[in-house]
Amino acid sequence: MSSNSDKMTGAQSLIRSLEHADVDTVFGIPGGAILPAYDPMMDSEKVRHILVRHEQGAGHAAEGYAYSSGKVGVCMATSGPGATNLVTPIADAYMDSVPIVAITGQVPSAAIGTDAFQEADISGITMPITKHNFLITDPSEIPRAISEAFHLASTGRPGPVLVDISKDALAAQTTFAWPDSIDLPGYRPNTHPHSKQIREAASMIVNADQPVLYVGGGVVRSGAAPALLELAELTGIPVVTTLMARGAFPDSHRLNLGMPGMHGTVPAVGALQRSDLIIALGARFDDRVTGHLPSFAPKAAVIHADIDPAEIGKNRTADVPIVGDAREVIIDLISAIQSEAVAGRMGDYEQWWDQINGWRTDFPLGYDPAPSNEIAPQQVISRIGQIAGPDAYYVAGVGQHQMWSAQFIGYEKPGHWINSGGLGTMGFAVPAAMGAKVGSPDSVVWAIDGDGCFQMTNQELATCAINDIPIKVGVINNGTLGMVRQWQSLFYNERYSNTDLNTHRIPDFVKLADAYGCHGLRCESPDQIDAVIEKAMSLNDAPVVVDFQVHKDAMVWPMVPAGTSNDMITVAKSLAPAWDREI
Repeated sequence: MSSNSDKMTGAQSLIRSLEHADVDTVFGIPGGAILPAYDPMMDSEKVRHILVRHEQGAGHAAEGYAYSSGKVGVCMATSGPGATNLVTPIADAYMDSVPIVAITGQVPSAAIGTDAFQEADISGITMPITKHNFLITDPSEIPRAISEAFHLASTGRPGPVLVDISKDALAAQTTFAWPDSIDLPGYRPNTHPHSKQIREAASMIVNADQPVLYVGGGVVRSGAAPALLELAELTGIPVVTTLMARGAFPDSHRLNLGMPGMHGTVPAVGALQRSDLIIALGARFDDRVTGHLPSFAPKAAVIHADIDPAEIGKNRTADVPIVGDAREVIIDLISAIQSEAVAGRMGDYEQWWDQINGWRTDFPLGYDPAPSNEIAPQQVISRIGQIAGPDAYYVAGVGQHQMWSAQFIGYEKPGHWINSGGLGTMGFAVPAAMGAKVGSPDSVVWAIDGDGCFQMTNQELATCAINDIPIKVGVINNGTLGMVRQWQSLFYNERYSNTDLNTHRIPDFVKLADAYGCHGLRCESPDQIDAVIEKAMSLNDAPVVVDFQVHKDAMVWPMVPAGTSNDMITVAKSLAPAWDREI
């Protein structure tokens, strides 16, 4: 162990440990139990603390930072309600495999279990939604716990790790000793795939007639996008990219069919349904992709590659299970398929592409025009993507605007699309965009938010303004909880119970932006869209909020009604299946 013979407090040891872990930013809020750590943090020349306005904002900012920087995001909170306010972003990070470390203060060790003031069993609460968590009551254990936490968060399948430290451990004297190595006998992620499984997969691929590369977020997490491009071009197999994998394969590429699932493109959904072989890479057969699971891709054999063995076979039985890092799996598959080609075996997918291209022609992705002089939200989002370009980061909340952002922005690079996929957390966008901008300060960052989501976490605009974090926020303001309203339109006889937000009147988002020290802009007609976006792009001295007042009855199409087969994909309010012929 590398050590420092100087005595110091546990709190000083914590900050020294963060420095050794190469932490440059912590998002957090001080409070009683964590307060000892905030004093030595003032003296750190390496660790910048950003004071957020709510602990949930700290957690989502840590996620956004992890997305854009490629490093582990860090958030910090006090005990009790401070810690429980981190539960939502921790769960969010767990569902979407985002590497963050959450550090919380805990009541003094003698008071644990007594229902002391601001006590909550945060390690117990978060046990199901963390890769691992620590409760530290001995100051000498702090460096080891921090070292292991960062290792666990960033290796294997990434995810959140919690380190809960009692107040007396922070205050007590200790000797700092940073561990030279990690010793976790029970933790051995298997990154390299088994060669027999790779050979079997390659043989299945070249013998398939209707294969699909089903690409999930694990491809983004592993940095496998360049290898994926090589594999797809080598084989000529169509590619579908899930919500979490948008950008893993360039949208402009001829092999890209778009996003599958509940609001996926008809070609992507149809290709999966009619495939005879699914090559799943870093994907988990989520219910939003499969629809009614027993009817999903009924004729397809499955090659399932994932770094997390628990995902393989969880929802769909794998004919060839491959445990390994997506990048290593793809690289080995390329080599194996090249060997098949040398032996004269290559797939012939010409008829398959004829079928797929027919769907592309018959069912292009589009949207209904808005009523006269009203704004179509899809047009707004499309123009943001075109004007800001593929180098920008796009961060969405949850709901209609999230789906439109996934559909109508062209993603050419991995990691530039940031959203709450698995947990579906309203309020994610603004704090996550803040973190993304801190992690990539020279990049343009757009938070595309709904008026419902925006009101959950917009207090972090104050954090952005004070700390010179000039994000751009496009509020898709339809005056309603749009996705819920869509379901009420389709499935509840247009009985709009408690979905009208009245945000075209209250609050005034432009005045709210001004109050927070931001630039506030408003767009009320289609002819203003480009000028307002370009104005927002030109303002870089403070955050910008644009209130896009859009048509409230716009809907997200295509759609597979919840719980039904993907064969029921619809493109209009009639909910009649899109297919008018056998596919």
